Amino acid sequence: MSSQRSRRGRRSGIVRPAVAGGLCAFLAAVLTSVVDAQPASRTGAPTASRSVGQSRSPATVPTASRSSTSSGPSTAPAELPRGGTRVFPRFRLVGYSGGPGTAAFGRLGVGDLDARVGEIERVGRAYRGRGPSARQVLPVLELIAVVAHRTPGPDRAYSSPIDSEVIDRYLAAARRHKALLLLNVQPGRRRFIDAIRPLEPWLSQPDVHLALDPEWAVSAPGVPGRVFGSVSGAELDRVSASMAALVAQNRLPEKVIVVHQLAPSIVRSERALRPRPGVVMVKSVDGIGTPGAKVATWQRLTRPMSPALHPGFKLFFEEDAEGSSRLMRPAEVMALRPTPDYVLYE
Repeated sequence: MSSQRSRRGRRSGIVRPAVAGGLCAFLAAVLTSVVDAQPASRTGAPTASRSVGQSRSPATVPTASRSSTSSGPSTAPAELPRGGTRVFPRFRLVGYSGGPGTAAFGRLGVGDLDARVGEIERVGRAYRGRGPSARQVLPVLELIAVVAHRTPGPDRAYSSPIDSEVIDRYLAAARRHKALLLLNVQPGRRRFIDAIRPLEPWLSQPDVHLALDPEWAVSAPGVPGRVFGSVSGAELDRVSASMAALVAQNRLPEKVIVVHQLAPSIVRSERALRPRPGVVMVKSVDGIGTPGAKVATWQRLTRPMSPALHPGFKLFFEEDAEGSSRLMRPAEVMALRPTPDYVLYE
């Protein structure tokens, strides 16, 4: 397995050693700089393994409680955790991704959950912007909620949802801090529209949103972790239509759908995506590498970009800072054009 391929293991279920250093080291990496990594145009395939927690069948997933913004009889639509029903341009989203109990999923799985959200708040201050471009920062917890595997499982889907109790725990933490919870889906051989159905009790809440990871979406005989997956713009558009229906039925604020993309081949026929009322779609540029390589990937994936998409950018605490490289500084991220509406750290 190549070094590039092994690093992709943290995006699936492979348990890797905990991130070295403490909270201060991570904050220093974000707010100043660290060391850099390898080219963002990666070769090889991702690595997938076991899920976080045991999976449950859709029939046993409980209904999550609605947030206080939407409880009680009211004709007014529910609001976002920090007010209003529109995401952009009022807010810039800044978040961590991960899952509980292991650094393999990212920073959100390390240490105390409330401490991590407080860290997101501090990191987010550098992304508020100034003057006409100034925005409020809305913290994001991107939880990997459907995990791809290299074994088929009883339903031959090569993926499974995490425990409902885990989602509830992360949602409770998000609500304590007036943050968004994004449920990240690695579908394996499921279609995205099928993989998200067990998550609808949570997605029907005003503060729970969606992230899609199509490099883990494979067709037979492909196996997650051995080949890179992909998705069509038409399939993403079906997910967008489904989320728009949830928004209308439940009188919700705008629903965010993040699509992670590391190469042009990951999303086919992007122009099939259509803007929909109540849905905000974000393309999160997901390449690992040196600042120069990451900027090159950014330019390749955002020019041109479907008018249905907002720009997002992802940084990797460990992989981007390996070797003689360094983590990009917030000022460098804010200098990207277009300026990212969503900044995610793993």
